[in-house]
Amino acid sequence: MAETIRTIAEALGAPAFGNQELEIDGLAEPSKAGPRQLALAMAPKYAAGLATGQARAAVLGPDMDWQDYGLEAAITVPRPRFALAGLTAALDPGPLIAPGIHPSAVIDKSASIGIGAAIGPFVVVGPGAEIGARARIAAHVSIAEEARIGDDALLLQGVRIGSRVRIGDRFIAHPGAVVGGDGMSFVTPEASTVEQVRKSMGQVEAVEQSWARIHSLGAVTIGDDVELGCNTCIDKGTIRDTSIGDGCKIDNLVHVAHNVQVGQHCLFAAQSGIAGSTTIGDRVVFGGQVGVSDNITLGSDVVAGGGSKILSNVPDGRAVMGYPAVKMETHVDSYKAIRRLPRLQKTVAELQKAVSKLAGSR
Repeated sequence: MAETIRTIAEALGAPAFGNQELEIDGLAEPSKAGPRQLALAMAPKYAAGLATGQARAAVLGPDMDWQDYGLEAAITVPRPRFALAGLTAALDPGPLIAPGIHPSAVIDKSASIGIGAAIGPFVVVGPGAEIGARARIAAHVSIAEEARIGDDALLLQGVRIGSRVRIGDRFIAHPGAVVGGDGMSFVTPEASTVEQVRKSMGQVEAVEQSWARIHSLGAVTIGDDVELGCNTCIDKGTIRDTSIGDGCKIDNLVHVAHNVQVGQHCLFAAQSGIAGSTTIGDRVVFGGQVGVSDNITLGSDVVAGGGSKILSNVPDGRAVMGYPAVKMETHVDSYKAIRRLPRLQKTVAELQKAVSKLAGSR
């Protein structure tokens, strides 16, 4: 669906120049933009591509004069990457989910479906479940008994919502996400090898015994405006609920284990894993493949670089990196030192030779 330069600028709250009735069908890089596409030329180094593309309009960064690039229209934005969020939202038609309830959906008679909800093919909604107004549920989603999903939710193909899960408004779950599976909580009749290692940090004594499941009687509570990536899993709590605060954005293949408490507006990149009973503050950011040990506390505003393994408590506002994770500047200094080791080893070897010669000449 086409949008005009005027409507796009109004959506962004940004000034527009030139022919504001020019219609736009999509976004493109400057060198590849067609005449009905809005070129993303938000810095001079990108704007150079306008000369080889066919764009008639562009989004420009601050202090860029649209007339210098021979454009018919332009929108200028003070923070280009933030503007990209609004641009893509304005031009994204979203997934096609037909209104109403598909005939193949299986909905328990005791379930509650909000006004304006759209439910796709082969969806299963269990007893006592509640789905909010205007929710959109794509094909093959299952929502277990007594789960509650708030208004304006979007559950894409194959999402699984477990029993008694509570989810707030404007929730988004991408294909394959699972909320409310059992936590991995097992115990042995006597101290297991893992418990021995925690105490001794050394040799273990093998004990012939099997694992007994500790069942998950808790559920999962998720706040408003949370988004889960493909194949992300959030486990139920053992007694209390596992919880995810408002505004959290969680990437693909992330695992949040049982009893974990996550604050508000956190951002976790792909393949991160948070072990059981860990508490995480607000606005915490993880790069890809960050691992967090169990039963520890991370304060608010913590930033962990990709691949970090966090094994102990982290205070508010600290940036960490490495395995084990340490202050980011400490890790960088250590890495630089490691890179210098071959040269240092060579220097030491030369010094050893020199000392040996001096000792032999006596």
